Amino acid sequence: MKLPGSLDSNRRLSSWVEVMPTGLIHLHTGKVEIGQGILTALRQMAADELCISLEQIEIISATTAEGLDEAVTSGSRSIQESGLAIRHACACVRSLYLDQAASLSNSLKKTISVDSGEFVGPQGIIGSYWSLCKPNLLDREAWPDVELKTASLRTLSGESANRIDLPDKVFGKPRFIHDLRLPGMRFASVVRPPSPGAALVKAPIPRIGEEMIVDGSFLAAVADTEFKANQVAASFSESARWTAQETLPKNTKQFLRTTTSVRSLIHEHGEVGNSHWNVEAEFFRPYVAHASIGLCCAVARYENNQLEAWSHSQSIFRLRADLAVVLGTSVDNITIHHMEGAGCYGQNGADDVVLDAALIARAYPGKPVRVQWSRGDELTWGPLSSAMLVNIKASLDDNGRINFWSQEIISNGHENRPNGDKNPGLLAASHISNPFDIPISRNPPVAAGGGADRNSVPLYEIPNIDVHLNRLMDMPLRVSSLRGLGAMANVFAIESVMDELAEIAKQDPIEFRLIHLSDSRAKAVIQKAVEISNYRTRKMQDGCGWGFGFARYKGLGAYCAVIARIEVGINVVAKKLWIATDCGEIINPDGAVNQIEGGAIQACSFALKESVQFNTQKVFSDNWDSYPILRFEEVPNVEVAMIKNQDLPALGVGECSLGPTVAALANAIHNALGVRIRDMPFSAENIAKA
Repeated sequence: MKLPGSLDSNRRLSSWVEVMPTGLIHLHTGKVEIGQGILTALRQMAADELCISLEQIEIISATTAEGLDEAVTSGSRSIQESGLAIRHACACVRSLYLDQAASLSNSLKKTISVDSGEFVGPQGIIGSYWSLCKPNLLDREAWPDVELKTASLRTLSGESANRIDLPDKVFGKPRFIHDLRLPGMRFASVVRPPSPGAALVKAPIPRIGEEMIVDGSFLAAVADTEFKANQVAASFSESARWTAQETLPKNTKQFLRTTTSVRSLIHEHGEVGNSHWNVEAEFFRPYVAHASIGLCCAVARYENNQLEAWSHSQSIFRLRADLAVVLGTSVDNITIHHMEGAGCYGQNGADDVVLDAALIARAYPGKPVRVQWSRGDELTWGPLSSAMLVNIKASLDDNGRINFWSQEIISNGHENRPNGDKNPGLLAASHISNPFDIPISRNPPVAAGGGADRNSVPLYEIPNIDVHLNRLMDMPLRVSSLRGLGAMANVFAIESVMDELAEIAKQDPIEFRLIHLSDSRAKAVIQKAVEISNYRTRKMQDGCGWGFGFARYKGLGAYCAVIARIEVGINVVAKKLWIATDCGEIINPDGAVNQIEGGAIQACSFALKESVQFNTQKVFSDNWDSYPILRFEEVPNVEVAMIKNQDLPALGVGECSLGPTVAALANAIHNALGVRIRDMPFSAENIAKA
């Protein structure tokens, strides 16, 4: 019988829970901390089910050495996949120990309670997890019909808890991968080709004391300090000779419209097609970068055909499989330990830099090798998020209700993470002397939320609708997952058209949405956003605008509604965001609010600032001037209201606010200026074009 979340594929209880003689319980998880606070929430869920305090649990960071494979930390699914697995596993552990306590005390199991890890029967304390521990007690599989605590009996889940990862960060203690220093460590800096498709035709000649690694077009400098490695790499970059090729499109929109694609039906019901459209609009999102403030970094040590690596990858087991293919070895010879790095919410260069370090470490047996990317590497060589076009046609009936909706999406796939394929997508794998072709990005299946088509099916009730995806089969720029995948562009497009249809129907845009919804949770979220923002009594001022956006992430995740207030001067400035969400059960309310705020602020940066700049040879937006992101002084005030539904399944919050925020800003621009902005970013130049 199927078990919850990741427990179904990792059934042995000892894989999740260890009772330590020190009076602690070690909790293992395959999910990783990327700044979203997941380790704190998982700790709360485990402590609740085991009836112990938070201080009695220690979380063990993910490592392939433990064998607890939970695939990828992504998609706002850590609570559903790891949290529910841990809750169920801990309930099984508690049940086993209750059996022990009942047997020792000759008591009925139902008469025994657990308090801070101690088992208390009618005659008093029987023992604790630690005193009742038997060898191999947990070396068995979980079972499906264990009794879990009801929501009303959980005392930790649903209450804010202090983040366990923050104290070290606040007080500057070594915690990040960048802080790791091992005895005998060497430092390396990779010299990248000048453009995609360029090949090394003449390697530099190292000076005395300079160390160089060359493998095909993979070139790196190695030294005993990071500073010296960077200096030597800069010298190598000047003297190396490369071929140059024009492999990038001149015009992104034209590339999207004309490139060969595979067309697939995403959703269809009712009649297809219509002779009269009230709205026909095309929406554009350019390539965008992860633009993590912290740079990608890895440490690798290679000895006796064994590779040990430290990485901030979100998918260490799949990365291990790709490394094995490139290095021509077995996964059994590779161990990867997760360490925290800068959060990226998607696939940045965290996986790529591990291969960089591994290739160099092979030349220095037994020596740990540290590689850190440069800002230019980060912005020009890390996987990007695919550019997208979304074309929508919609019409109204005589009563002002939507009766036809047609949507066409054009994009590359949005998933190119390590996958254990014969053709790994790691950057350096395409540069070595026996290179691998970087695979064309995949799309997650529709059942899992989709990729470019994510959130492409409106939640609104429309009798006739068809949605198609045109997945491009040419990938001039390497693209993969970025927070929300295609949801941001699709929600921006859908919610812009909803506003435009409301205007044609001469209806309030929020009321227009409500009459097209029957989902009570969706309505409640919209009404909550209206309530906290005083939208009904808002004051209109010159140069200011109000806008609204709504979506249910993936069509099956958290509900989110955003109302934005902007000011328009030389540029658009987001001044205030009011956000209402319903994500079902909330484990750590403070952590959930952090996630929603962070997603909305990042969405403001995407919407107002970000666009990868390139010519036919290379990406040239390689610093914060050419690839600007939102600055601290531009961050809006954000107010979040959470609708608690503790008896309902948790839905995840990490990505739900992005699409609605972008849409709310676009609709606020129209409210302020009377202009329908259809191209991201919402820069002065694009507004002027509109």
